[in-house]
Amino acid sequence: MNKHIKPTESELEILGILWEKGASTVREVHEILEQSKEAGYTTTLKLMQIMHEKGLLTRDASAKTHIYEAAVSRENTQQQLLNKMIDTVYNGSATQLVMQALGHHRSSPAELEQIRRYLNEMEKKQS
Repeated sequence: MNKHIKPTESELEILGILWEKGASTVREVHEILEQSKEAGYTTTLKLMQIMHEKGLLTRDASAKTHIYEAAVSRENTQQQLLNKMIDTVYNGSATQLVMQALGHHRSSPAELEQIRRYLNEMEKKQS
């Protein structure tokens, strides 16, 4: 994802739908959005057009009904947003982020083990 493209909350909702569902029409995305919030069809259409112009979506216009797909991966988007949040909210400290997250969430033993494995992998990569 282009470093200068920061999806808005509404754009992230649309990306989330497309990451889960795959290639979809505006109507399909709109119907899913309407299940969780009030959204006008033309608003969804305009957002998806803007997202296409920004490079967040690809559009297949070969048929009468245009098909949109996410042009950015979930993983890259999460990484970019997480890095930005760590830099701005936690003064660059990933440790502070993890401590904050764990302090407010009751993690299962399996989740804690997964976190331990991940941190061990990160340490190995940095060594």
